[in-house]
Amino acid sequence: MKVGIIGFGAIGATLLRSLQADPSGVAKVAAVLVRASGLDRARSLVPHGIVVTSDFNAFQGLGLGAVAECAGHQGLAAYGPQVLAGGCDLVVASVGALADPALEAALRAAAAIGGRLVIPAGAVGGLDVLGAARRAGLSEVRYISRKAPKAWVGTPAEQAVDLAALTEPATVFTGTARAAALSFPQNANVVAAVALAGLGFDLTQVTLVADPRATGNRHLVEAEGTFGRIAIEVEGRTLPENPKTSMLAPYSLARAVLNLDARVVI
Repeated sequence: MKVGIIGFGAIGATLLRSLQADPSGVAKVAAVLVRASGLDRARSLVPHGIVVTSDFNAFQGLGLGAVAECAGHQGLAAYGPQVLAGGCDLVVASVGALADPALEAALRAAAAIGGRLVIPAGAVGGLDVLGAARRAGLSEVRYISRKAPKAWVGTPAEQAVDLAALTEPATVFTGTARAAALSFPQNANVVAAVALAGLGFDLTQVTLVADPRATGNRHLVEAEGTFGRIAIEVEGRTLPENPKTSMLAPYSLARAVLNLDARVVI
């Protein structure tokens, strides 16, 4: 299976290394699509034999079987519908972008006539049981995220609290999953995955916390319904290159890509 990667930041680079290291040989990274301004950097880092381009038409013309999007909300909006409409499966990192109803509709419409839209669990676990609970009877879903203050730099959290002066945990956002995903595009992709697996963007309640004692990114999902009760907690280390991103995120993408062509799927 020939794989393309859109975006080559911390997530894209880690994803490429993970796919190359996979012993099954199921997936072969054939191309990386980046902005024109990032061509030189990407070409210096991407192994020989992998096409690095800023030309989407050239990228799409390579006969790819799957594409992994690692380019942020704008990248997904720019290329996602075209990838799907061209018949290629798309594995999405920037799940929070689907909080935009117009983009979600465009992606779903393209997937209906083309490739599959695949949403991995990312940095949190248990989306399978949450999806099962939705069918069994799900009435309430809550998501709480705790990250170190530096993970919230450059976000609306800076207007909520003085991140540099925190000595105790402080809530920087409470509201719906839709509002969280749109307001914190680099921090809330897990929020969107939880919402899509469960009750949706407008019925999933979210709390985001800046915690000076946090040593990683903590994700807590709580759900209740006629099925019973779920509590899923993951405390993961962050990518060294990007404290906003949990280390598990690119490896979840790799798992999703490899499962596209696997004969045994777990």
